[in-house]
Amino acid sequence: MHDTKRVAKAVLTNQLARFAPGMYMRLTGETGRGLGEESSGQVASYFRACFDDYFTRLGVAPSEIGTFLSGKRVLEYGPGDLPAVALLMVAHGAEVVVCVDRFPLMQLTEKNLAAINDLLSGLGAVERQRAESCFLRVGDPASGFNPDRIRYRIYPSGLSGLRDEIDLVFSRAVLEHVNDLPATFADMHAAMKRDAIAIHQVDLKSHGLHQANPLDFLTWPDYLWRLMYSHKGVPNRLRVNSYRLILAQTGFNVISIEPTLLADPADVRAARPVLALPFRQVSDEDMRWLGFWLVCGKKVN
Repeated sequence: MHDTKRVAKAVLTNQLARFAPGMYMRLTGETGRGLGEESSGQVASYFRACFDDYFTRLGVAPSEIGTFLSGKRVLEYGPGDLPAVALLMVAHGAEVVVCVDRFPLMQLTEKNLAAINDLLSGLGAVERQRAESCFLRVGDPASGFNPDRIRYRIYPSGLSGLRDEIDLVFSRAVLEHVNDLPATFADMHAAMKRDAIAIHQVDLKSHGLHQANPLDFLTWPDYLWRLMYSHKGVPNRLRVNSYRLILAQTGFNVISIEPTLLADPADVRAARPVLALPFRQVSDEDMRWLGFWLVCGKKVN
């Protein structure tokens, strides 16, 4: 009875997300960060940490970030309700950041504007001047974002459509939500210049959709999962083995791919007998991966 109610509710809300995505996002209060209630200071701290994480993972020292980003054109998939990492990228030297999303999440709410001002106050004079150029009225976040610096684009496919113009691609907890991962990597590959780098943090957990076992959300049949969740941006459930295969097929050179969290082997053993068909051939080792960092570039022929 519990499962029947869950399926019925999920299917109905999935249709709401399909035909009225803006309404669905407002009703759910989705921000793209997956957090609960938070202060503007916490929002700002989150985005600073995200920005720092990318360059730590890339091996770029804080003193070298400006040189690394200088003049670069950057692409972000899934910026959520505030393109704050994009703002920091421009502040530290990027020429322009293109932000692409499937859903119209961006909101210049009072809290988000306060978070932007918090970010601005933490910048040096040069970086702050660059950041303030990101707004339609220089220095006024409430005026909205200047498309010469930050281009916020909503496409149902979540694809950029760019060709050979991007130097750096990044995302955080986004790729696990896309409906067509091969198409997303193909779009990314097409958008990147020959020497471009892509860096992504991928979260393979259930995002709250499991019950007793962190892997039991993989027991739902694929057709039923699509009926329940295909238009909501919830996890596509693909495991790390699928990412490796798609990367190889698309023509990426994997620089590094490292797990951020591993499931307990006991949870894998418990879930194994009842896994849905697409996951039965995934190795126990790959099934344990609940998240990872990926750094990759185009293969040079």
